[in-house]
Amino acid sequence: MEYYRDLGIYDLYRRAVEIPPAIEEHQAANSETIPTTMSKKIASLDLPIFSTDPSSDAGRLAAIDVENRPAALHGIREVIGDCKRCKLHKQGRKQIVFGVGNPNAELMFVGEAPGADEDQQGEPFVGRAGQLLNNMITAMGLKREDVYIANVIKCRPPGNRTPERDECETCSPFLMRQIDVIRPKVIVALGAVAAKNLLGLNDSMANLRGRFYDFRGTRLAVTYHPAFLLRDPRQKSEAWKDLKMVMKAMGLAVPKSKE
Repeated sequence: MEYYRDLGIYDLYRRAVEIPPAIEEHQAANSETIPTTMSKKIASLDLPIFSTDPSSDAGRLAAIDVENRPAALHGIREVIGDCKRCKLHKQGRKQIVFGVGNPNAELMFVGEAPGADEDQQGEPFVGRAGQLLNNMITAMGLKREDVYIANVIKCRPPGNRTPERDECETCSPFLMRQIDVIRPKVIVALGAVAAKNLLGLNDSMANLRGRFYDFRGTRLAVTYHPAFLLRDPRQKSEAWKDLKMVMKAMGLAVPKSKE
């Protein structure tokens, strides 16, 4: 079991699970897209945690109609409630930071966790890192209200420490259902924590960047977290390369040069 957990596989089933034909066709049509063990698994299941109990979190999430996107997102938020599922509710968080943006967004950003400003305002990426993310979105020819923004976990860790594994696992079903509802064309994982938790891959940013991954019926790219870019502005040009790759995949006009 530890071996499979190290691979990012947290749920095991006796019955075989086939990848839906639509996913297989998508993979075949996008040969540069790299499938992973984790992404194949969760792409073929409604939720990373499966339950037939309608009173359980997974059962309630599975019952949500994903076709009515605004109502579905509201339903996911209601399932979360005033969450006390992990220890973070005892460690100073002020409120749940659910997610924000266009329910019909073609582009979704997933970060690591809320910071102090986000915890105060209840919205992801509103501090200095959020301002830089806004600039990145603008450079792509989009507006913040055009995209959807969320985090791997929805509560601020004390002192902005890195989210722990159990905290990420606890929040995972809610993020996955958000992705199910929004169904973006592309997801951008911001930083190593987001990338590793979404893909179930323990690798360096250098190896994770520069390619697309099949993920839950869509494509996922990895780039640097805006907070990291504030600490090391030299990497902004590398992040711009990642964003241009995403823009090409989405059919957006790509400027010839950008600092």
